[in-house]
Amino acid sequence: MQEVLILNENELRQAITLDMTAVDLVADAFAKLSAGSVVMPPILRMDMEDKNAEVDVKTAYVPGLDGFAIKVSPGFFDNPKKGLSTTSGLMVVHDADTGVVRAVLLDNGYLTDVRTAAAGAVAARCLAVKNASRAAVIGTGLQARLQMQALALVRPIETVTVWGRDPEKAAACAEDIEWSTSLKTRVADSIEEALADAQIAVTTTPSREPLIDSTMLHPGLHITAMGSDAEHKNELAPSVIAEADLFVCDKHEQSARLGELHHAVGAGLVPEDMPVTELGHLVAGTRPGRQSDEAVTVCDLTGTGAQDTAIATYTLAVALENGFGTRITN
Repeated sequence: MQEVLILNENELRQAITLDMTAVDLVADAFAKLSAGSVVMPPILRMDMEDKNAEVDVKTAYVPGLDGFAIKVSPGFFDNPKKGLSTTSGLMVVHDADTGVVRAVLLDNGYLTDVRTAAAGAVAARCLAVKNASRAAVIGTGLQARLQMQALALVRPIETVTVWGRDPEKAAACAEDIEWSTSLKTRVADSIEEALADAQIAVTTTPSREPLIDSTMLHPGLHITAMGSDAEHKNELAPSVIAEADLFVCDKHEQSARLGELHHAVGAGLVPEDMPVTELGHLVAGTRPGRQSDEAVTVCDLTGTGAQDTAIATYTLAVALENGFGTRITN
């Protein structure tokens, strides 16, 4: 008989928050991923077009961790109209030595939200100019809010500009960011306006059409693209990838298959064999990053199972230490 620990969202929120511990956890996962020691299969994906929905399954084995996670992550984009969250889901943590189930983390997407925001902080820490104080966020959902909270952990941000298709949602997002971070926040009327003075821009949308093109680039800008995690999603025009001084991604194969690199190659603006630096290389210091304060840098984050395993195993350890959760016998 095996004991399995069941943790609900409230307990998981007590176990881990969006802080520097989470950022460093995700950074370490990226370093191990780029070093080649992580076993991470391609994302299992199912689109449900008639439901305006998608389901992703991600996993990875990270040597050195005592467990590995398998995450099921549904995204049902009409849910807000029904008073429900867009994302839900759970993570199952298995023992890395025996494969037995150790825990079921009923996080409703919370751990994914934290690790995704933490990844944005890692990208900014590695690529944005050191004194970056002006940020822009494109999108008005939860991740837009969390990305700005995470960004403030690693750069001396003073002002944030928000753009969204719905002005009311953009205003609400700006208000929430200002409340949670105490940063001076305003709403822009256009993406061009949002980026004009920004040193860091983060895109957080499920857009199927490019939002940023190369005419919006300017010296010293860093862009982190969060939204393109499927072949049909695209936030950056291919010209942005082609004209950036440095393009970085979380996993080369994923970006080439379903991320921003996929679209740039498809448009013929960059070659299929374009040299690509992974974020983990920058974390580990094995490849150079930004070469000057005037360089334009881009990081494409498609989301990896390595991040999920890292945050799930750490959260489980914290929960066990604090006596969180309900044990059942299986």
